[in-house]
Amino acid sequence: MFRIGHGYDVHRLVENRKLIIGGVEIPYHLGLQGHSDADVLLHAIMDAVIGALGLGDIGKHFPDTDEKYLNADSKELAKQIYAIGNFEVVNIDATIIAENPKMSSYIEQMKSNIAGIFHTENVNVKATTEEGMGFTGAGEGIAAHAVVLICRTIKDF
Repeated sequence: MFRIGHGYDVHRLVENRKLIIGGVEIPYHLGLQGHSDADVLLHAIMDAVIGALGLGDIGKHFPDTDEKYLNADSKELAKQIYAIGNFEVVNIDATIIAENPKMSSYIEQMKSNIAGIFHTENVNVKATTEEGMGFTGAGEGIAAHAVVLICRTIKDF
């Protein structure tokens, strides 16, 4: 049995934070604000997997009111989602929405990180801008969407 999940995440760009997307630290004068490392791409993918499993959302599993997740590494959180088990990730397709910085030179490492966490080579990551429109176009934040297809046996659902 196949299940599809969609995830979306957004974080504000602020000073004095590292910019981490897809598990890659990207040199930039601003970083993403959040309780954890604010990895917008991994958060969207985790939400997509959690959604496909019918288990709520990332906030249910890693609430921002819990101090143990303060500055947490999203790669480690994603590994915990994968460890829920009884499913196989068929493919992941994700889009980063950011005016700056440009993502092209980091995408292969992001894909490799994601493939390693979710044990699939079928990972696609894209980046786009919003042509100066909206909060991402104005450089106020970065967003990401992800769609995930998982496979489980019927008895597992």
